[in-house]
Amino acid sequence: MINRTLIRIKTVQLMYAFLNNKEKSLQATEKELLFSLEKTYELYNLLLLLSVEITSFADKKIEMGKKKLRPTPEELNPNMRFVANSFVAQLSSNSALQAYVADKKISWIEHADLVKKLYERIVDSSIYQEYMTAKESGYEADKQVWRKIYRKIFLVDEELNDRLEDMSIFWNDDIEIVVSFVEKTIKRFEQANGIQQEILPMYKEEDDKEFALKLIRNAVLEDDTFTQLIDEHTKNWEIDRIAFIDKVIMKVALAEITDFPTIPVSVTLNEYIEIAKVYSTDKSSIFVNGVLDTIVNTLRNTNKLVKVGYFLKDTK
Repeated sequence: MINRTLIRIKTVQLMYAFLNNKEKSLQATEKELLFSLEKTYELYNLLLLLSVEITSFADKKIEMGKKKLRPTPEELNPNMRFVANSFVAQLSSNSALQAYVADKKISWIEHADLVKKLYERIVDSSIYQEYMTAKESGYEADKQVWRKIYRKIFLVDEELNDRLEDMSIFWNDDIEIVVSFVEKTIKRFEQANGIQQEILPMYKEEDDKEFALKLIRNAVLEDDTFTQLIDEHTKNWEIDRIAFIDKVIMKVALAEITDFPTIPVSVTLNEYIEIAKVYSTDKSSIFVNGVLDTIVNTLRNTNKLVKVGYFLKDTK
């Protein structure tokens, strides 16, 4: 699940924190990076579990309605489509999710108020109304309604976002990318797989954990070198006016450019330009791109850039 785009973002965030507190050791920074990635995976599982919890709440609400002293006709004969959702039924007994929940002891028990509010917002939505009254039903429709709920309700729900930020400082910027992973998971579900349906593993590729550690190490250990490179290539700029986050983004980008010979420079540049667009000022992406491009040309011309099959070998 955790891909290199997310690792790059987390590394920039941790490098920013490291440079603001240089008393922190490299070992502590590495540990915090891995913990941050683990927390992202926890959020993925927690958000998957949210659909199960909301469905359970809806089911209990129906049962309570039936037990009223004077239940309405609708309470006596409720539309069971939402609580009988076949995707959620499959997810609720999913072996991998159940194992993770048991191991990490995650739940929504302490946030029952939010579960109730989210259910009410779902019921009030056109997504719910269309689903409950649709002529066609089945497994694919059951999956599709939850993909819509995650994207169009959960993702933009301010109270859910605020609650997640309160639950963990590592979740401040994670919900959008994690919801995209949840949507991808739902899309991949097949009814025939039953409880053995695979959910996304923590890391997309086996070597991504090592990529994360190597990236943060190079960024920290070569900070002085990268600072000098950036200073040399921004002489026409007032250094004090260059946004600190821009410097951090460029340093992490240089850590990747100089230490990962199989990753094309164009890929690295595009990734960090996108990070600059999100985490810095409007014009930062253009500035970051221009400075990095100039530095790359210098490294290439002095034979200090290792890019297998593309560029000259490092002479150091």
